[in-house]
Amino acid sequence: MNRALMEVSLFSVVVIGCLLTIVLARRARGEPSPDGGYATGHRRELSLAEAKAAAIRWTTTTNHREIGLLYIAFGTVAAIWGGIDAMMIRTHLLTPEANLWTEQTYNELFTMHGLTMLIFFVTPVFFGIGNYFLPLLIGADDMAFPRLNAIGFWLLPPSLLLARLGIVAEVTGAVLAVAVPNDWLSVLLAFQEPAIGWTMYPPLSLAPNPQTNFLLLGLHLSGIATTIGGINFIATVVYERDESIGWANLDIFSWNMLITSAIVIFAFPLLGTALLMLLLDRNFGTTFFAVEGGGPILWQHLLWFWGHPEVYIIFLPATGLMSLILPKFVGRKLFGFKFIVYSTIAIGVLSFGVWAHHMFVTGVDPRIRASFMATSIAIAVPSAIKVFNWITTMWNGDVRLAAPTILCVGSVGLFIVGGVTGIFLAVIPVDIVYHGTYYVVGHFHLILMGIIPFMMFAASYYWYPMITGRMYDRRLAIFQSSLLVIGSGLTFMTLMALGFLEQPRRYATYPAEYSGLHVVATVGSFIIGISVLMWLYNMLWSYFQGARVETADPWELKATQQFTPEWQWFEDRLERKHGIPPSEPEEVRPSYVPAQEERPPSLYGRIVPVARRALSDAGAGAAGGFVGTLLLTGVLLVAVALGVFDLESFANLATLVGLPANLALGYGLFLFAGMTVWPLLFLSLGEYLPGELTFITGLWYATVIASGFVIAFYTGQTGLELVTYLVFTLLAHWIYGLGLAGMITYLGGRRPTSPEGPR
Repeated sequence: MNRALMEVSLFSVVVIGCLLTIVLARRARGEPSPDGGYATGHRRELSLAEAKAAAIRWTTTTNHREIGLLYIAFGTVAAIWGGIDAMMIRTHLLTPEANLWTEQTYNELFTMHGLTMLIFFVTPVFFGIGNYFLPLLIGADDMAFPRLNAIGFWLLPPSLLLARLGIVAEVTGAVLAVAVPNDWLSVLLAFQEPAIGWTMYPPLSLAPNPQTNFLLLGLHLSGIATTIGGINFIATVVYERDESIGWANLDIFSWNMLITSAIVIFAFPLLGTALLMLLLDRNFGTTFFAVEGGGPILWQHLLWFWGHPEVYIIFLPATGLMSLILPKFVGRKLFGFKFIVYSTIAIGVLSFGVWAHHMFVTGVDPRIRASFMATSIAIAVPSAIKVFNWITTMWNGDVRLAAPTILCVGSVGLFIVGGVTGIFLAVIPVDIVYHGTYYVVGHFHLILMGIIPFMMFAASYYWYPMITGRMYDRRLAIFQSSLLVIGSGLTFMTLMALGFLEQPRRYATYPAEYSGLHVVATVGSFIIGISVLMWLYNMLWSYFQGARVETADPWELKATQQFTPEWQWFEDRLERKHGIPPSEPEEVRPSYVPAQEERPPSLYGRIVPVARRALSDAGAGAAGGFVGTLLLTGVLLVAVALGVFDLESFANLATLVGLPANLALGYGLFLFAGMTVWPLLFLSLGEYLPGELTFITGLWYATVIASGFVIAFYTGQTGLELVTYLVFTLLAHWIYGLGLAGMITYLGGRRPTSPEGPR
């Protein structure tokens, strides 16, 4: 299977899905008519002149908010690309043998997933959030250097293209090879995505591959862009603050962006220097990192002197968002503000003194290793201060069940596990045992996934009304957030378990006894992927279809005196643009006193009704899935009789969970999925599919999932057999959808909820 074509196809499917969502949402949107109603007539299409004007505006803008949105859009595209790499890695690891991709392809995916996510996803998104909101938080008109700000962003797209030029050239060559002789495409076919690991250790990174040169140039260019952004943030915070804002009352997010930017300007120039040295080794015969010269260990020192501060470059903005957003949804101001600021400064300083704990197994002098072990343990203290302050902020608060709350609480839990396991790895004997195992992968991703993207999603929900003037679908947001927390915990806790069993990391194959845990980890990763697509759908659809914001205080922040400057700016904007007067809360209370004389229901008390409803729906869904699967099986038996479907293909299902290839076991697994996975997903998404939760919705849902069945059970049919196979598959799934929806409706599962939904 061609990995490049598969990856580009998956990326194209996501992009086309986003465009279709936008088109359908635009067509369904009704505009206010003069009589106060909503007209649903034909919308005027965008003219060529308007499209040209919009393109010129967005490519030449120096407005900090628009540049922030460009950063976020770029980071989202990079995240989808790197996320597809991750999904392909996890799919490959479903089986112990390298029978989906080759070992070479696995190494390419492993290399580019890490670099894409670290360099082109996380930092740009946080810089985008900072660009949009930091000037609003400190009362500045714009960033200190608006034109330099624009340059910092526009260096990123070409850097990503350079870094991933291999797959672009490979796909272009594969497409042109249909009509053009291969001799004419030798230049394109010479490019191949590097398979050297995201750490780019020599001598692997010295191997001949022209794409490695472009990768290094792309990373160097992105480092220049990041350094420009860091300088701009520092200048903005230091010189552009409003006169009323001093260091004592500077908001916590701005403090974190300031410290992050200080780390950037010390760390990224060093990375750029190391990349240039590696380029010289590759192309001009120098020996900085060759065995006969400076040696590969020198590269490790330079890489990790950048690499570990980089961890905090992407971690500190997330903690700043946590400290800013969490208090808003628990009705209390941030506990221990000064100590969180001090801990952030301490992390910024100590981050440059821990790099060698990545090199405990390289034969470093034991005395040096001991000093780095002490520093690595010490840097956990300021992180722990943050965690204790977050927990104390929630203590005795008025916790609201909302998507940002779920993400914040889930982040705290996963970060505690990831942080504690990091302390274990800081201890030299433990690291020597587990350094080359999945324990490190689990620890690393519990930090990276457990708090960083979570806070990005939380920020998107928290500030979405301000950015778009509309409200997202809160029910879908709560479900998506819960799914993301569950998927992340399931995936990376399982990797921790693999590490405890000492399975080596970075290998494309593994012993068969580990296959069960790998299946669990892959299922968790696909849960993460589904939740991300739900978020993307919610953001795009709600931009056109969400309820219009009628108040500048959608989160009732005035009631707890947490109406921060960016919301004040938004209130002024609404009043100027739409004539919406400022709103005042019915009750203003200190943020540390409960809202009512009686204590509000506990989080447990709020979850119990939801859990009961979920169990009721799950029972109805299981019954519907059982009936639907039996009906589907009947249609498939007809297809077997006609010779267009191989019943033995069910046996292959059993091998995915480590069972022998057995028809009965495979069909039992198929029946189990038909009673659990697909009904629960149907119940979860039913409210967001066209039509009521009845037969029509079931047909929509069955049509979508039929595509996965077609791919999974395809056994090489061609011609008329293929057409018949497709027809029977679609018919079988339609009958499954009718049986599923009909039984759920008969048993009374999932009644329509109120439009307002949970907060």
